[in-house]
Amino acid sequence: MANIAVFPGSFDPFTIGHESIVKRAIPVFDKIVIAIGKNTTKQSFFTLENRLKMISDVFINESKVSVETYTGLTVDFCKNINSKYILRGLRNSTDFEYERSIALMNNLMHTEIETVFLLTQSEHTPVSSTIVREILKFDGDVSRFIPQNINIKNYL
Repeated sequence: MANIAVFPGSFDPFTIGHESIVKRAIPVFDKIVIAIGKNTTKQSFFTLENRLKMISDVFINESKVSVETYTGLTVDFCKNINSKYILRGLRNSTDFEYERSIALMNNLMHTEIETVFLLTQSEHTPVSSTIVREILKFDGDVSRFIPQNINIKNYL
């Protein structure tokens, strides 16, 4: 059975921090599914279709990475695709406490699913989708904060 990890998030937009986590996890897993969740409580900056295309473009040459969308609970999505791992990146202690709570609840719901945490590289610690969106709203240059092969203007 393949070791499949699900890397869930809204990825609005996908940043260099996200890219780094996936690239560093590739040697660990047989397959990584970047799972874009449809968050009903958030108003997205980028359309779901554009986020799907954006992330697919980043990993176009990486056969171990796929991109999908889902609704509902992440653990249910994991079960549907036979994944036993949820991959998450941690930037700081606030992320840790938040992600730890979610991981514990996920494990209570489905004990066979484990959450694997990777620390972000130090240069990516301040980068967040929220901040990148704010810069974009004011027509700022975000090229340093998103993967190199993305021209963000193509996805607006």
